[in-house]
Amino acid sequence: MEAKKDSLLGVEEAQRRISAAITPVTECEQIALGDSLGRVLGADLCSSADVPPYANSAMDGYAFNSADLPDIGKRDLKIVGAALAGKPYSAALRPGECIRIMTGAVLPQGADTVVMQEQAECAGDTLLLAPGHAPGQHVRRAGEDIARGDVVLKCGRRLQPADLGLLASLGIATVNVYRRIRVALFTTGDELREVDEPLDAGQIHDSNRYVLRALLTQAGVTCVDMGIVRDRREQVRAALARAADIADVVISSGGASAGETDYIREILAELGEVNFWRIAMKPGKPLVFGRIGRAHFFGLPGNPVSAMVTFYQFALPALLKLMGMQDRAAHTLLLNCTEHLKKAAGRTEFLRGVIEHDAAGQMTVRTTGAQGSGILSSMSKADCFIILPGPCTEVTPGAPVTVQLFTL
Repeated sequence: MEAKKDSLLGVEEAQRRISAAITPVTECEQIALGDSLGRVLGADLCSSADVPPYANSAMDGYAFNSADLPDIGKRDLKIVGAALAGKPYSAALRPGECIRIMTGAVLPQGADTVVMQEQAECAGDTLLLAPGHAPGQHVRRAGEDIARGDVVLKCGRRLQPADLGLLASLGIATVNVYRRIRVALFTTGDELREVDEPLDAGQIHDSNRYVLRALLTQAGVTCVDMGIVRDRREQVRAALARAADIADVVISSGGASAGETDYIREILAELGEVNFWRIAMKPGKPLVFGRIGRAHFFGLPGNPVSAMVTFYQFALPALLKLMGMQDRAAHTLLLNCTEHLKKAAGRTEFLRGVIEHDAAGQMTVRTTGAQGSGILSSMSKADCFIILPGPCTEVTPGAPVTVQLFTL
């Protein structure tokens, strides 16, 4: 059922409505650790061991007992052996003894302190230990990084490269993750042609599908590419119905406005529900959000930049929440803008920006040039959005602006 009001909806209200409509998936699967990058954990992961599992040296140097530290003058310690990473010194140290030790090597019984190589003075098989060293220095204690039983990673975390290394260090070979969500994607328009097709007058290559498919791949979902759908009511209806049958989310680009051949909103209302359309933003006003059966639907604008802006602001947060990802917030900074910017009061504007460093080494931001919604090259040059809120009408050079990074 279509929403009654046809007025422009604020960006934050639209985001709130979308988030309220999304329930994360609950189905999980067990997969190999090496295949888990970018997947979302379906349960807390706890450590079954201390990390590191034993006290070891943080430096190349000499290991000894802190009881042998001198208060004044130097003390001679006998060098009785060596410990290498993976090759421990097996005997226990007695008072007055030390061993040569490498970074990562196990501290032998009786040793609790290390003097680094650069501060060591040796004569033959004797370490001349000077005062000024602290007990326990340059030693990594067992469990210093992670203690047995600690929650290492929480349910809802999207696994990053360092996470995989951390889990590998614990001997965890498989992880429980939420299933991948499926997104059906298609573009609409009689003027669109595939990238390898010749163009006649008035025709363009379909760039939006490639951009959106790449963004979906980056987000970690399974994308079902349904190609180009012509501006025919029956074809649009068939595409929407089929997409809703095979996917958790349906994303279209184009056909969401109010033109004679823009059928998306009309057919969505017939097949399912229109939650809202038309956002108080620039670019990207004609965004449709709704539902067909169990599938959520995003009808993105046809202009390339508008499609990307609305994907980042609305579709991406919804996808990440649906995937089970917790505590995800857009990465924003407050940076000084080096340009003079002007806009009309009312709509929130998303300008393509690029972050630079000024002469003092401070990060600043500027636009990438012309900001038309069809200028995809300006998006290719950008690494962020400059967000100008509705009431804002002007930004003077050097004034702070909110910057949203192109990161997940």
